[in-house]
Amino acid sequence: MALSSAGGGQPVPWRLAAPTVAFMLASSLDRVNVSFAALQMNRALGLTPHQFGIGAGILFVGFLAGQYPSLLLLQRIGMNRWLTLCAGLWGGCALSMAFVRTPGEFYALRMVLGAAEGGLAPGIVWYLSRFAPSRGFARTFMLPMLAVPLSIIIGGPLSGWLMEAAPGGISGWQWMFVVEAIPTLMLAVGAWFYFPAGGPPGSPPNRNDWTILAQPLLWAAAVLWFCLLAGAYGIMFWLPQMIARFGTSGALRIGWVNSAPWAAAMIGMYANAVHSDRSGERYWHVILPSAVAAAAILCAAGTDRGTTGLLALCALGAGLGAAQGAFWALPASLFKSESLGVGATAINIAGSAGGLVMPPAMGYAVELSAAKSTLGPAILIFAVLAFGAVLTLSLRIRRPGTAGAGRPA
Repeated sequence: MALSSAGGGQPVPWRLAAPTVAFMLASSLDRVNVSFAALQMNRALGLTPHQFGIGAGILFVGFLAGQYPSLLLLQRIGMNRWLTLCAGLWGGCALSMAFVRTPGEFYALRMVLGAAEGGLAPGIVWYLSRFAPSRGFARTFMLPMLAVPLSIIIGGPLSGWLMEAAPGGISGWQWMFVVEAIPTLMLAVGAWFYFPAGGPPGSPPNRNDWTILAQPLLWAAAVLWFCLLAGAYGIMFWLPQMIARFGTSGALRIGWVNSAPWAAAMIGMYANAVHSDRSGERYWHVILPSAVAAAAILCAAGTDRGTTGLLALCALGAGLGAAQGAFWALPASLFKSESLGVGATAINIAGSAGGLVMPPAMGYAVELSAAKSTLGPAILIFAVLAFGAVLTLSLRIRRPGTAGAGRPA
């Protein structure tokens, strides 16, 4: 099945990019629902905060290891077969999470789950770049990224409700893992029949320019993506526990409150990506939202009032979402098509390292903080987001020309 990117690239967002939201949604939900399971699972398995942080973060060991092999597999067997294989494997792992009994089993399953999901984001970026016009990069790549905050908006209340509505004979956290894995397995079947395997007519053959790995610009973008995802993962795995410290109780109520910052993230992501495409500007669309998010996390940690804290967390979500929504248009506009697959995977590996580092670092910071306050973890998140804003500003000042693409950012 062939698609054209004529007419402003509209067929690409609605025919290909929008359906990938379902897969990114399932992937994110199966990855982060452990943050809700922790409300019951940690006690059931005897996990300390640090052990939970290791389990949350160790997923990214597999995530890092699986990315380049997954990209090469995509290029070899086509989008439909690749998505079926990836979603089937991670859906099976997500289902098996309901049956862990020891910290070792928890760690092992999280690592395999990460390996199965590892190539999804860079694979989607590479695949969509073969159809999308450069003027619509931010909007095209933003659509699948909407799935991450959407998964938490949906997943928070859903996870809380499932945990409270579990039938007799099974714990709430186990029931949640089982039910939330089923849509992934259904999507795995649907992918085989829906997605075109290759690129549009006249698109270049699958080639990978590995020399892009020697470009300093690539690694600057990689460090920036690390900062943005480290901030997001730092919040993602610990936000339900932070909300509980504001005085909210009950898994379902925490789930609803947890949704608000991620709804703000979706709004920021969409609005900033659209504005970036309309203006053609890429750098300030990352700098300013990153700075807002950095300031907001300190405000949230500095208050013990639920309403004030929630408003600060919403500002944090909006800033994070806006920065992430505009990010991928920057490297996509600077790299050649044959460099983008290799480059996007390298960037995503760096970002995934943020997921490996931040959850256990946050757990350690909580344990070291006086009375287990959230100030230490907030300072950690502030530091990485502020550094990301400064790094992007330095790139804007230096205005690197290209990494071979010849297209202005």
